[in-house]
Amino acid sequence: MSVAAEKPSLTVRLCEPRGFCAGVDRAIQIVVLALKKYGAPVYVRHEIVHNKYVVEGLRSMGAVFVRELTDIPDDGQPVVFSAHGVPKSVPAEAERREMLYLDATCPLVSKVHKQAMRHVRLGRQVLLVGHRGHPEVVGTMGQLPEGSVVLIETEEDVAAFEPAGEQALGFVTQTTLSVDDTAGILSALQAKFPELQAPSSESICYATTNRQDAVKASAPGTDLFLIVGAPNSSNSKRLVEVAERAGSMMGLLVQGQHELPWDSIPPNGTIGMSAGASAPEILTDEILDALRARFDVRIELVQTAIENENFPVMRSLRDTPLTAADMAFVNGEPA
Repeated sequence: MSVAAEKPSLTVRLCEPRGFCAGVDRAIQIVVLALKKYGAPVYVRHEIVHNKYVVEGLRSMGAVFVRELTDIPDDGQPVVFSAHGVPKSVPAEAERREMLYLDATCPLVSKVHKQAMRHVRLGRQVLLVGHRGHPEVVGTMGQLPEGSVVLIETEEDVAAFEPAGEQALGFVTQTTLSVDDTAGILSALQAKFPELQAPSSESICYATTNRQDAVKASAPGTDLFLIVGAPNSSNSKRLVEVAERAGSMMGLLVQGQHELPWDSIPPNGTIGMSAGASAPEILTDEILDALRARFDVRIELVQTAIENENFPVMRSLRDTPLTAADMAFVNGEPA
């Protein structure tokens, strides 16, 4: 009688916190609640969050994703603005067309908008540290008068930038940047412009910082570090970079278990694992199940923070009931 070969062992350092943040949870909940209250279709301008699983799930419920308001007919159905924020021109156009709109902008992104507008009110030119073309950057720049904001992406941009005249300077940052990269850029800015004014509070959000801290604590000595997330997710891509800088042999962004690099997962090795702020927990669970099918998996939980933030939805949706299956989807968990 043959005896099945034992599975090789694999240690998985699983980061906590990981996955959905309060802003993503709120944005998804707004779309689900809007579908419950108003029925399909509910239009969503751009991806509500950067994750294909979430977008396809909402599409199956009746959400219709559009690039611009011009793609939406005048049928009286609501439109939701994504968690990344939108330029002021977007709600202005919705109001002109008498559209019902629901703004799912993350409150922490809205806070950056307010910080940038405060700089302008105080007569400062705004330096926005972020990635060109990212929806959040487009939305933040779109809060400000033309010519009042300059995008800074790198330390080379700092060296090249020369302010016009004697105008005071203030800065804000995209919420999903690498904490370490941003520190270098801000150090260069402050060295060049000692009078540069900081925002009233930190712009990089708590979820970005917490996920990067957990990856830093987990990465040293790992053979591979898996980050569950989408290719267009800024915070997920930053986690890959953080893992490699913190000592992992290789960081890799995967959208699900179908992208697992089996040849790079060594028997009896150690890998790390986290998930970007827009990646649902069900994708992490599926990857762990796929690993358990091939390895004798031992989980090491690496927890560096406890998150209990909750951002409520707008009042107009709070009385709309959700089923247990709805809540499971909103929370990124199996139904």
